Amino acid sequence: MNQEYIQPNAWSIIEEGFDPEKVKSSESLFSIGNGAMGQRANFEEDYSGATFQGSYIAGVYYPDKTKVGWWKNGYPEYFAKVLNAPSWIGINVAINGEQLDLFTCEKVDNFKRELNMKEGWLSRNFKATLKSGIEVQVDIKRFLSLELDEVGAISYTVTPLNNDVTILFEPYLDSGITNEDSNWDDTFWNTTTVTENDEQAFIEAHTMKTNFHTCTFMESHFFLNNNSLNIKPVIRKKPQFIAFMYEQDVKQNETFTIHKFGGYTVDRNHSADKLVSAAKNVLAKTEALGFNNLLNTQKESWAKIWEMADISIDGDVKAQQGIRFNIFQLNQTYLGKDSRLNIGPKGFTGEKYGGSTYWDTEAYCIPFYMATKDQQVARNLLKYRYNHLEKAIENAEKLGFKNGAALYPMVTMNGEECHNEWEITFEEIHRNGAIAFAIFNYYRYTGDYSYIPEKGLEVLIGIARFWEQRATFSTAKNKYVILGVTGPNEYENNVNNNFYTNYLAKWCINYALENINKVSKEFTADYDRITHKTNISTSELEQWKKVADNMYFPFSKEHDIYLQQDGFLDKELITVANLDKSQRPINQKWSWDRILRSPYIKQADVLQGMYFFEDQFTTEELERHFDFYEPFTVHESSLSPCVHSIQAAKLDRMEQAYQFYLRTSRLDLDDYNHEVEEGLHITSMAGTWMSIVEGFGGMRITENTLSFEPKIPEQWKSYSFKVNFRNHIIKVNTSHNETTFELLEGNSIDIMVNDKPVTVSIK
Repeated sequence: MNQEYIQPNAWSIIEEGFDPEKVKSSESLFSIGNGAMGQRANFEEDYSGATFQGSYIAGVYYPDKTKVGWWKNGYPEYFAKVLNAPSWIGINVAINGEQLDLFTCEKVDNFKRELNMKEGWLSRNFKATLKSGIEVQVDIKRFLSLELDEVGAISYTVTPLNNDVTILFEPYLDSGITNEDSNWDDTFWNTTTVTENDEQAFIEAHTMKTNFHTCTFMESHFFLNNNSLNIKPVIRKKPQFIAFMYEQDVKQNETFTIHKFGGYTVDRNHSADKLVSAAKNVLAKTEALGFNNLLNTQKESWAKIWEMADISIDGDVKAQQGIRFNIFQLNQTYLGKDSRLNIGPKGFTGEKYGGSTYWDTEAYCIPFYMATKDQQVARNLLKYRYNHLEKAIENAEKLGFKNGAALYPMVTMNGEECHNEWEITFEEIHRNGAIAFAIFNYYRYTGDYSYIPEKGLEVLIGIARFWEQRATFSTAKNKYVILGVTGPNEYENNVNNNFYTNYLAKWCINYALENINKVSKEFTADYDRITHKTNISTSELEQWKKVADNMYFPFSKEHDIYLQQDGFLDKELITVANLDKSQRPINQKWSWDRILRSPYIKQADVLQGMYFFEDQFTTEELERHFDFYEPFTVHESSLSPCVHSIQAAKLDRMEQAYQFYLRTSRLDLDDYNHEVEEGLHITSMAGTWMSIVEGFGGMRITENTLSFEPKIPEQWKSYSFKVNFRNHIIKVNTSHNETTFELLEGNSIDIMVNDKPVTVSIK
């Protein structure tokens, strides 16, 4: 049974009523971020109930030594952990000496939490009755500034309702924090200094091993009935903690407010010995603005994002809420400002998956960022992989590959492989193909070929070398085979000839050959530089082509379909419809052995290949494969429903496409996989965007031209979205009666709509 406590609303995520059982789920769902840092929606005041504390700084991680029962050669030495950073949000609150704690209050009424996606802030309001019988109204608003991305702000107001009281606000910093997950219970942080100056506090700390230096800082201001107060604090300080205690007598129905500013300065952006002065500089800016002006700036920043990124749906508020939640979280996680950063599968919402970079970025996220931002943002994501090419070559060398073959990591922070499950680390090598496909996809969409001779061709050569060496010639089949792999469907490990992997290998080699030829003719200086650097030879290219031309693909003549891998039809082919619902999700109910022997698919490998290379298969072939594989797919990967939604729409199965859309857009809001308390599925949220734009909108690049085949679910009255295609901003509006195209920026452009040419101009 999915959760249903989030209130339907077009622009906000709203929770009404306090339930301790939902606290950890809500901490994920109401998470906030600004691309440079983020935090789960933990309470500012003390909470003694079950909670998952989490504040995170982009790019700061710890190499937690791998823990396995039996070490195998080639294992990564560590699993990179996104670190729970020193906390700046805390404000202990006491009324007449009694701690405010929602878990121990006598009663909590009118509890409401709201994440306003339009304006980029989180609020919480409630009336608490303490054990003493004192009643207080509490109103809180918090946001992380997009404009000043090293700082966040909190407004916390307490109003006594039935007594005159003394209220204590104790804002604090705490670096004595731990991660939820740790292999060896290591200490991740070393606190070096705890200082205060003019009611500003600073904790300097650095990570162990990776030695990232940070300064966590805070400053607070106080108001009684909106009038500024000057209260002198009592300082409480420990080796990893500092607090300022402010006490104020407050009459019944008066409001006592603290505005707390805090955040992080990091040696990724400042000198390690200048972090406190950098913190003072940003605090001076926030003090000059004040909470309300900084909040207005926040609203303006988000308005600019939504102006381009919004998708509007009329007639279906849950569908509308779902897509905006996905777009909002993507922009909270990554804004494209820093090519050293990437998009973690959990973003700033939890610690699962280590917070690192996966193939999700290239396969799912790049299309979203290409279409909703300037193309430089997508180029930065490609540059991230180019900057890690030498590490990818080292990763391949550790496994025995030679001659500059590159194996990009399944999971990484700095280019090194840091995933510690053998069936992923050694076998899920299809990630190499997604990185090559992203280069192709970037050029196809933006028309910017310059990236390939400048950087991309070196990546393509390293990847092609890997595939040529990874393939084995089978004398029995008289074909090249690829053995011992895991496809995107992680419910089948160590299989031979996974269709998706083999198809990607063939395509990658051919694409590398195509671009070597093009660069040799049109970019001779780059070609000379690259060939000198890579020592590529004619005989090597001939061997590549031999492998690509003779790649084996498992096929069933009986079903007229490509098989997921060799032996798939040996499984007991019982469809999901005939699986007892009490057994779902199978990854939480079954042993791994039982899952591996079952026909059930986490996400379909064959259909993923047909999504990437749709133009290489007929619609009839897609339909045949969709009809065969979807009935065995349990969609327990967050990356599965979006691709199925796109393909169902392609096949005119609009009700099925709509249901898949709801699943991908509300995966976390409705907690389909019963795991949202661990964090959100950030990278799959880009797939939700694709399910509308590529699915219902039918957007493709066909013969170097933008094309659309618009469709609309019967549940919707209309929908609209914008895309930035080669510096042309086009707005698409689709209803049941018509689809209109409006050019908002750029010169007139010719597009294809339902296979007919249409010219779009600015009116």
